[in-house]
This record gives sequence, C-alpha cells and structure tokens, in this order.
Amino acid sequence: MLPPQSNVEIPLLEALLELGGQASPKQVYPVVTAKFPDITEEDLAIRLKHGEKKWNNRVQWARQALVTNGDMASPQRGVWVITDQGRGRLAGNGADEAVTVQQVSRAVNLVDIHDKYEVQIRSNLLDKLHSLTPAQFEKFSKGLLEAYGFVKMSVTQVNNDGGIDGDGLLKIGLARMAVAVQCKRWAGNVPRSEIDKFRGAIQGTFEQGVFLTTSDFTSGAKEASIKKGAVPIILLNGESIVDLMIEKEFGVRARPLQIYEDQVEQIFGDDD
Repeated sequence: MLPPQSNVEIPLLEALLELGGQASPKQVYPVVTAKFPDITEEDLAIRLKHGEKKWNNRVQWARQALVTNGDMASPQRGVWVITDQGRGRLAGNGADEAVTVQQVSRAVNLVDIHDKYEVQIRSNLLDKLHSLTPAQFEKFSKGLLEAYGFVKMSVTQVNNDGGIDGDGLLKIGLARMAVAVQCKRWAGNVPRSEIDKFRGAIQGTFEQGVFLTTSDFTSGAKEASIKKGAVPIILLNGESIVDLMIEKEFGVRARPLQIYEDQVEQIFGDDD
C-alpha cells in the first residue's frame, strides 16, 4: 500500500539531502521509493486515470506541499532543491523536547497549515475527476457551468456529439452568449488538433466554445485557443476545474473555523 502524502515529505527531504541538495525528479523517485520497503511492484504499477503513475503523483504533491511550506524550492524547471529551512526541519525531526503552548503558537503558522490542507484537497478533487466515466464527466461539466452562470444547458448523447458535448447560454449583463461545450477525459495533454476540430464544429453557430479536460493542454492547443477572426475557445484543464469547484462551492463545502487568541492581559489594561 502506498503511504499517505504527509508521510512522504520527510523521506523526500532526506533523499534530496543524500543527492547533494538538489536533483531532478527522475533521480529523486528511486531514492524516495527505497525508503519505503513495504511498497510492492504492484503498488508502483498503479496508474491514475490519465496515465500518470500514482506513486510519482503522490511524491509530486508532497513536493508541492514542501515548496508551499518553504522546505523546498524549484529554481528552474526539472530541478528540485532542499532549502535551508528544509535542512533545519530534518535536523529537528524527531527531537524529543517539551514545548510550551507559547512555543507551539510561535512555531505553528496557521496559514501554512491551510496551504498544506488546500494542496491535499485539490489533489483529492483531481483524483475524483479522473475517476469519472465520460458520461459522468459530461454531467459534471454541465452542473459546473450552470454553477458558473450558464443557463439552458443541454448535454448530447455520449459518442454521438459530432464534436460538441453540450451547449447553453452565458449571461453577460442583459445579453446572452451562445456557447458550445466539449468535455474530454484525456490520457495526456489535449493536442491542438482537438481544438481546431472543436472550433470547426461550432464556427458560425456559436459565439464561444468551452473545452474542459481532466488533464491539460499542449502549448500548441493553448496558442490556438484564441485566434483573430475565429470563435474563441476557453480552455479549462483539471486544475482550472478544481479552482472553479472551490470558487463556486460545486461539489465542495466551505466550513468556517473559529480561531481563538489569548487576550487575558487586556482584562487588566495598564494595571500593575
């Protein structure tokens, strides 16, 4: 069984330290994996719906949490670096000393905790998107766009859409824009050819297109999405979809938390 993301963070920092402080992801994966002798070959072979190895994905999310916390950095693409803060975290890991409430209050940054939690919840939401069937993803996309503000949304039959999975009207002030929708659960990045095919299917009938995918788009697809004189295509990849889910609370519930601060001293004011 693969370990949870939180259990990967310290071994990941240790692996970077053993590799000289910085390394490429390909160098890091085997070193981190060796720190978990209970992981089997079957565990390592598990892949997510979009094709990526689940273990590599878990290490990447652990790395993102460490970057957010300041324990790692990425000075350039394809290079993972342990920071001085990360080295300090390793040096203090497992230290057995009593701490007071005041020390804990100084050490714990609630913003950092929130950031770590958000990284994890986003990862969980993305995993659930990858697990949807094509029919479920079309239904999900319809609901998401309605939450965004689309009206009169309709979804076509799966595998019988001629390049269009649905359409609706987007309210812009007092006006309404006719928009076509394409939904793709894609293994890998969506290429430009799919954007061109979608635009060809809606040109002359719709004023805008929205292309949703659980994965991402190639650079060519992104460049082709907005072309002068052509119907604009709005691209929503997995991360953008999760952003909308959180913003519109679609499939997500925001729960306010009470944070208490020690204000006892203010009771006495300036009294000696």
